[in-house]
Formats: sequence, structure tokens, C-alpha cells
Amino acid sequence: MSDLPFSPAADRNKQPILDVLSRVLGERGSALEIASGTGQHVAWFAAAMRQWIWQPSDADARMLPAIASRVAQAGLPNLQPPLLLDVMAPEWPSQGGAFAARGFDAIYCANMLHIAPAATCAALMEGAARHLLPGGLLITYGPYFEEGGTPAASNLAFDEDLRGRNAAWGIRQLQDVEAEARRSGLALKERHAMPANNLLLVFGF
Repeated sequence: MSDLPFSPAADRNKQPILDVLSRVLGERGSALEIASGTGQHVAWFAAAMRQWIWQPSDADARMLPAIASRVAQAGLPNLQPPLLLDVMAPEWPSQGGAFAARGFDAIYCANMLHIAPAATCAALMEGAARHLLPGGLLITYGPYFEEGGTPAASNLAFDEDLRGRNAAWGIRQLQDVEAEARRSGLALKERHAMPANNLLLVFGF
């Protein structure tokens, strides 16, 4: 049995997310994953989408060895070793290493915006606009509050818990995320309702 870090939530939502990615993304391309965490998502996607090259990354250097182990365990030629990448850094990757390509057809970021300061949203959008190829897509996944909608009780409780742990954290308002995207030249193209009151959002030029 693997002793790698494991997220039950990532294991539960990896297939529903893949189902949408398989419809949204083209037949082949290159994808950068922001905030790979345990690496479960990127390994699952790379195994299912063999014509896509996947580049995992994380801002926490302590997670990189675990992600690298999961990459090695997967043994997939289309799954790259992880890079240190903090979206707040002026250049991506943040320290050492380099992207194999000049740009990406897709950038994927799950469950980061609500467990990071609000400023990371603008940084994510700006960085995505710099590194996406023409026609490329930024895809985000996680909980959001929507104007005019009734928040799920679970999301309200989750938001309260997040803010109790760190005052800079919290579930973001979808209209605020859209506004940051527009400032970077990106627009919300698709909104997909996902299990457990999450959304998968697709942004493009």
C-alpha cells in the first residue's frame, strides 16, 4: 500500500472532473496543473488523456517529493516531474526548472483560491494569460459563491471554517473571480455544476 499523501476528496472528484475535461479539451496538447497537492488529479488525468502532456507544480516545496514519487509510480511518458510554482511569483516557475514548452494549451487549478489570500486570484489570471497559447483555456475547480444564488449550507460552514483558520482564506465570489479574469484579458466561457456544491469554470481569451 502506498504511503504517499492521499486526499479522499481528490479521489472522489477526479473522475467527474475528468469527464468534463475530456469534453472541454481538444484531442491533444500540453497542460500545466497549478497547486497539484498530492498529485492524484494530474496522475489520473495523464493516465486517461495520453495525448496530453501534463506538467504538475506546487507552491509548497515540501509537496514536490511526494508528487515526484507519484509521477514515478505512474510511469507515464506524458507526465512530467513537478516544478515549484507560486502563482504570486513574478515569473513561473518560481525557482529553478523551466517549462518544456513556450506555452500551454490548458492550465488547470483545483481547490486553491479558497485556501489562499484573495490576491492569488489576480496572480493566477495574470500568469495564465502570460503562459496560455492562443486559444488556450484556464480551468478552475472548487466552491464559489454566486450572486443571487442561495449558498449551500455545506459551503457556508466550509467558508466559516476556512476564515476561522486563516482570515485571508475563504470561498470567493464568482463575480470577483470573473472580474479578475477580465482584467487579464480572459472571459468565463463555461460553467459546470459539479458534485458536492463545486463548480468547474472554463476561462479563455
